Amino acid sequence: MRREVDRGPTGSDLGRRAAARREELGLTQEEVADLAGMDPGYVAYLEEYAPRMTRQALYRLALALNTTQDYLLGIGTDVPPGAATTAVPLPETHTLSPSRCMELIKPGGVGRIGFVVEGDTAPTILPVNYLVRDGTVVFRTVDHGVIAKHTSGDAAFEVDRVDGATSEGWSVLVVGHAAAVTDEAEVAALRRSAPVRPWAGGDRDLFVRVVPDRISGRHVSGRSLR
Repeated sequence: MRREVDRGPTGSDLGRRAAARREELGLTQEEVADLAGMDPGYVAYLEEYAPRMTRQALYRLALALNTTQDYLLGIGTDVPPGAATTAVPLPETHTLSPSRCMELIKPGGVGRIGFVVEGDTAPTILPVNYLVRDGTVVFRTVDHGVIAKHTSGDAAFEVDRVDGATSEGWSVLVVGHAAAVTDEAEVAALRRSAPVRPWAGGDRDLFVRVVPDRISGRHVSGRSLR
């Protein structure tokens, strides 16, 4: 008999895929554990966190869920997000509060900076690696590149995470003012506290800070993250 479980955000893509597949099959964690020859507590743990699984354990889990190891590992991520058939036919969209938006992007990672180059009619949008520091978004770039030349002023910064296997994802948009950090003491402080790994590698010593004026976001799934 299927058991409905109110799951919080899980800690790994593999865990979310395993939980989504289990619920799609109408199985409890105990039933999956029995089929996979695992302890029920371990099945619950792997759905919530990101354990190191042996190849044998991954094989048994995939077999119990009547799926493939590739599916659980997310192989095939070159497919555009949302293009595949998912386990949730009609996911819902929920508006996120600004505070929740900042919580979601706080760990850092890959985002997109958007700005308008003078003379262009459409914005330029480029990926960057970022961190959140003191309520602002910080990233690094080359001091002579297109971002450094044109991003000072009004800008938008977007971060999203999408898992097509579970019909779940979120996006956060930060609209505000972007400016290069030129104060030497502040640059030194950022080097110590914000070790941003540049998206494209190489020498990218210019720090850019985006100060939010407006923060908005949405979450798509069968439950709310608000």
